Amino acid sequence: MNVNKSTKLITPGYILTFILVTSLFFLWALPNNLNDILIPQFMKSFELSRLQAGLVQSAFYLGYFLLAMPAALIMDRFGYKAGLLVGLLLFASGCFLFWPAALGGKYGFFLGALFVIAAGLAFLETGSNSFIAILGDPDKSEQRLNLAQSFNPLGSMTGVLIGTVFIFSGKEPSTADIDTMKSLGTYNQYLHDEIMRVGPPYIVIGSILLVMAFLIWRAKFPEPSVKSHGSSKSTGSFSELVKYPHFLKGVIAQFFYVGAQVGTWSFLIQYTKDYMNKSEKEAGVYLTISLLAFGIGRFASTAMMKRFEPKKLMGLYSCINIGMVALAVFAPGIIGGWALILSSFFMSLMFPTIFALGVKGLGPNTKIGASGIIMAIIGGAIWTPLMGYISDQSHSMALAMIVPLISYIYVAYYALFGSTPSGPLYDSTDEKVIVAH
Repeated sequence: MNVNKSTKLITPGYILTFILVTSLFFLWALPNNLNDILIPQFMKSFELSRLQAGLVQSAFYLGYFLLAMPAALIMDRFGYKAGLLVGLLLFASGCFLFWPAALGGKYGFFLGALFVIAAGLAFLETGSNSFIAILGDPDKSEQRLNLAQSFNPLGSMTGVLIGTVFIFSGKEPSTADIDTMKSLGTYNQYLHDEIMRVGPPYIVIGSILLVMAFLIWRAKFPEPSVKSHGSSKSTGSFSELVKYPHFLKGVIAQFFYVGAQVGTWSFLIQYTKDYMNKSEKEAGVYLTISLLAFGIGRFASTAMMKRFEPKKLMGLYSCINIGMVALAVFAPGIIGGWALILSSFFMSLMFPTIFALGVKGLGPNTKIGASGIIMAIIGGAIWTPLMGYISDQSHSMALAMIVPLISYIYVAYYALFGSTPSGPLYDSTDEKVIVAH
């Protein structure tokens, strides 16, 4: 790759804007993966089943589903900056709601706070992903988005470390210990203390978000020149989107992928406790290792995209993960556990690559199309409690991993056969530049 061509990765003059928006990828990863800590913490402090605990992800990703389209419409009308500011303020508000939720000690209050956080993230992800995708050479949208998304797993690891250190107390009383505490009248205080540990980390995150909102407010966004790829038409159309098969299949692929990712990480702590005989804090470390593999995969995949076609690389990774998760299902234990942990490396490029492939060639429909792909995140809300239900009924966390196994089969299909751009704008002169690979 020559020097002149490499400079086209990001539109000249907007490096600072790129850095600020890329930092949002780090920030929204914090609550996404703190959920993986909240699930076992709530199971303990609220005495929940795995199905009930899985509702953490349902409330969270329902917020994405319901707010992604309004987010796209608001940004289509008022621009990316307005949408990102709304997202940051909602995100911060949800974090601050964790303190009264902890004081109230009601599971439903926490689910409500998580919904508000996710509503904010719907704005951030819809805006940031589509903005980064078009902020430079269209041929390199997948590479550019993978670069920005590479900072997402750093936030994921930070979130898990925060949860492991500040939320997990390390106290895991046995049934006998619980009976003793009940007889002494100290059990309710123990549960209250466990719930209160959740509040402070979210207060700190909310404060950081207010600072970031100020920086975004002051930043310069190239809205007029970037949003329409030079077209005079800037408003998207829902009716036109159904004419793009690669987009529709991309929405389905994202639904399956996010379900696989969220379901795997949500129950990885429980899997390692069940089959590798680890404590909750040790299991938290294994989740961190999984996220580290995810982060390494993001950076490595971004580099490999300079030489390999992104969709073919994703197809290869999907096939590898089919094998990895199959080991977790059929060989639970050390082998299955490490296979599940390492599967994070190969899932690393999937979200940004599916997103970039799905919106490629949509032209003025890009923002609306982006919201459709973000709405597909609802897969995390559906697959996670389904996995919890399978585990509750079969008494096997390993068997529940059949859900991500099936998901990777569809992602492999999309990567290898379903992602070729097609539709009304694809054959036009202007859009050939956008979809050329």
